[in-house]
Formats: sequence, structure tokens, C-alpha cells
Amino acid sequence: MDLKPVIEMAGQAVDLAGVAAIVVGALAATCRFGYRLLLRQPAHDAYQRYRKGLGRAILLGLEFLVAADIIRTVAISPTFASVGVLAVIVLVRTFLSFSLEVELEGRWPWQQRPAGARTRQP
Repeated sequence: MDLKPVIEMAGQAVDLAGVAAIVVGALAATCRFGYRLLLRQPAHDAYQRYRKGLGRAILLGLEFLVAADIIRTVAISPTFASVGVLAVIVLVRTFLSFSLEVELEGRWPWQQRPAGARTRQP
């Protein structure tokens, strides 16, 4: 039994999940942003929450996309060239994820969270 088509479909499904996470998350964040503006919340606060919501959606989508790349590369064509390309892709996406995380949290991951800081804002 040839598992290559099944693995390729699994990789495509995870890719689709990553794109869907970004699109749905961006739409949800945009709707919440508009709703907050309609409620006349301060624009700066609404914008900051919008950025965090959008950043979270992108981070989740990137995680799915990296997983899909790993599935396809390691399971389908594990050559040195494809693994090297995967390493570069994972490195770039990890850097993007790290940068977004620092932007969202406002601190380096190894720094302690300020006392009284909330862990999650809707």
C-alpha cells in the first residue's frame, strides 16, 4: 500500500487548517474591533486588542503551516535538499512566530510577566 497520497492529503489538510486559522482569526478579530468601535471604546484600546487578536491568529496559522511542511518533507521526500529547504522555512517561520510573540506579550519570553498582568485578553 502506497501511503504517499495519504500523507500528501494530510499535509494539504493541515495547510488548509493553517490558512483557515489565519482567515477565520483575522475575520473574528476584525469583527470584534468593529464591535468595540461601535460601543465607543477608546480607539487605542480597541486597536491594541485588534493587533493582539490578529497576531494570535497568525501565530496559530504559522504553527499549522510548519506542521504541514514537516509532514510533507519528512514523510514524502526526505532528501538532504528537501530537509535543508524545510530547515530554512522552519527557521524563518520560527523567527516570525518569535517576533510576533514578543510583540504581543511586550516582553522577552524569558522575562517574568509583570505582577498583576493578565494572561489573556479577549
